[in-house]
Amino acid sequence: MEVKSTSPKKRSKTRPLAASGTVHQHIDEQRWAYLRDLVRFLEIPSISTLPAHKPDMERAAAFVREQLTEAGMQRVRSIDLGGPPLVVGEWLGAPGKPTILIYGHYDVQPVDPLSEWQTPPFEPDIRDGNIYARGATDDKGQVLAMILAVRAQMATAGSLPVNVRFLIEGEEEYGGASIERYVREHADEIPCDAVLIADTHMLAPGQPSIVYGVRGMLYTELVARGAAHDLHSGTYGGVAPNPLHALALIIAGLKGVDGHINIPGLYELAQPVTDEERGWWARQPGDPVARLAAEMGVDVFPGEQDYSLPERMAARPTLEVHGFIGGFQQEGAKTVIPAEARAKVSLRLVPDQTAENVLPLLQARVAELTPPGVTVEVKNIHGGLGMVLDVHNPYVAAASAALAEEFGRATVFLREGGSIPIAPLFAAQLGAPVVFAGYGLADEGLHAPNEHFNLENFYHGIHGTVRFLQHVAEVTR
Repeated sequence: MEVKSTSPKKRSKTRPLAASGTVHQHIDEQRWAYLRDLVRFLEIPSISTLPAHKPDMERAAAFVREQLTEAGMQRVRSIDLGGPPLVVGEWLGAPGKPTILIYGHYDVQPVDPLSEWQTPPFEPDIRDGNIYARGATDDKGQVLAMILAVRAQMATAGSLPVNVRFLIEGEEEYGGASIERYVREHADEIPCDAVLIADTHMLAPGQPSIVYGVRGMLYTELVARGAAHDLHSGTYGGVAPNPLHALALIIAGLKGVDGHINIPGLYELAQPVTDEERGWWARQPGDPVARLAAEMGVDVFPGEQDYSLPERMAARPTLEVHGFIGGFQQEGAKTVIPAEARAKVSLRLVPDQTAENVLPLLQARVAELTPPGVTVEVKNIHGGLGMVLDVHNPYVAAASAALAEEFGRATVFLREGGSIPIAPLFAAQLGAPVVFAGYGLADEGLHAPNEHFNLENFYHGIHGTVRFLQHVAEVTR
């Protein structure tokens, strides 16, 4: 996509006018230059889960290195731990001030089903104030906004108000093995006072939001095996075990129509929700039913009806089926009983549930539900911890103040149903609080066709990150 205009767009009405010569004026003057950089980033098909895109992962890492260098970072380099490279850089020229580690990822999800995209996923298209491309909101747009904030501050002041380290990975969408290894083995290379992550969303357009909790994950593959080879249903139907049918029975037994997960011991592991949290949810502006109906295109919300929508979406464990593999799946008909079938099944977990303590419960329940003649293996594909932040720490307070200043209204606190597995590891290994301050919206098509990012929020992300660093400078270490 070619960005033809070089004139800055009118500023958002939600933010006060910047004083002449300030970093915020500079950002406004560079809007189209920043947009060109975003387009270049989004044109790279950095799909980490597909081996064919390994060269694209290298291209994306090189782009991040280029951007960090242009932002004035020092010791910019890639770290190869066997997967897509980690990209790091730092600026430590503010002695006595806090050090912020800024994290994000440059890899993206696969694009299937390709037929549902209105425009090619790696040919960024701007329409209705949004930029459409895979990775626009998750997480390239948000990562680049943080880098550009530092670049703008350095361009106008020649220095930063605090010390900054960047750690950008290329495996977030595929388990994050490299960064986990790096943080566990090399935490001494990235000491910090707090970690900033902009890979979350706001409650609604124009509503600044701090995510104070995310869920964990256990992603599994159920592999069901029956006969030694595929069988003709006319010859053997009635006596042959059917792995597809077995998986259907098992999955139906794992979760009821009421949304309750039928895995003994699962809920007993969950950390209870506090009254303070329920108070935050009750005071959230807007109508959650109307908002979700518009975002999802539905008018019925299945699930545990005894719990509020925010609690079900972020503070309760869930079990979802993502795909079936097996048998005949082409056009037409083939009367085959498959010898093997597979199902992709995940559980979103809440503190204190972990992949390690939930997997045995799932395996035991699957064994109970498996019909005669079939064996089922539960493979642990990957997992990660959830976490709930201390919203009263000074770095969360700095982010809350910065966002309120940027958007001109009070910041709200959210729990998010998604997972950011590296965040709990940062907290544990670095001994630093994590701050989730994202600028995406829930309906921007993360992991789906027609992913997009609101461009005003892209620019808000640049301004807001500058404000955050300025507020952090006032924090006493």
